[in-house]
Amino acid sequence: MAVAVALATYRPRPDIVTDRDLPRLVRALGEAGATARAEYWDDPDADWGAYDLVLIRSTWDYIERVAEFTAWADRVAGLTVLANPADVVRWNTDKRYLGDLAAAGVPTVPTAYVAPGEDLEGALPDREFVIKPTVGAGSLLAARHLPGEQGTARDHLARLGAAGLTAVVQPYMPRIDTTGERALIFFGGSHLHAIRKGPVLTPGIAYDAARTAHPDVRVWQATDAELAVAEQALAAVPGAAEPLYARVDLVDGDDGAPCVMELELIEPNLFLAEHPGSLATVAERIVKAVG
Repeated sequence: MAVAVALATYRPRPDIVTDRDLPRLVRALGEAGATARAEYWDDPDADWGAYDLVLIRSTWDYIERVAEFTAWADRVAGLTVLANPADVVRWNTDKRYLGDLAAAGVPTVPTAYVAPGEDLEGALPDREFVIKPTVGAGSLLAARHLPGEQGTARDHLARLGAAGLTAVVQPYMPRIDTTGERALIFFGGSHLHAIRKGPVLTPGIAYDAARTAHPDVRVWQATDAELAVAEQALAAVPGAAEPLYARVDLVDGDDGAPCVMELELIEPNLFLAEHPGSLATVAERIVKAVG
């Protein structure tokens, strides 16, 4: 009997980009001997227990309903195998996980947090800085502020606080303007491929402005130093079960060494369109995960 796999995705909306990888992955799984179907994660009629594995792929609207989404993950994990595991998903929904990585000795972008109603004093670096919510994706409600823009920063924090969101405050890492951001993708316990993209945030662009989440994407060959940091970050992920997939987003620090900007363990773009040769490997590792 063929392995049955559900690929959890979102209901199409004009304000969310299309998941280009989804049809490719469905086909690749079929070629690997599995039956695969895309299902909306919030479909009340979806029979998750009928699948051998539910793979979270492009649930890109979950940030608007985090409690509902994590409850869904817990429920599905009680019915079948969920990848990634529900406890990993819950941990990764909030960017305060960066503090956990830093505490474990993983090189990360220096990060402070400002909860709703907390004073901004002491949180702003004396240089360009970035403010974004701890719960977010695609640079939603994120902005790059110039030194001395405390007034704009306070307005930004007030907007996040009014929505009940804790803010991440980080120094802007200027090397990203020349060396870009590298995304290293892992699947089935090993490095799969990588891409490099340009900077997403530019000065003077409002936090609520539309922007491209992955500008100027190019195929990238990960360096030994990048792989070492990425593997260190993955080793620090809590939970008994190893994530089936992961994307580690790296930038260069002030010393030129790579450090983690974000660790994507829920619904990362895997950039299979840029690496079509990886499709068969991904499908094989999904089928293997069921076994």
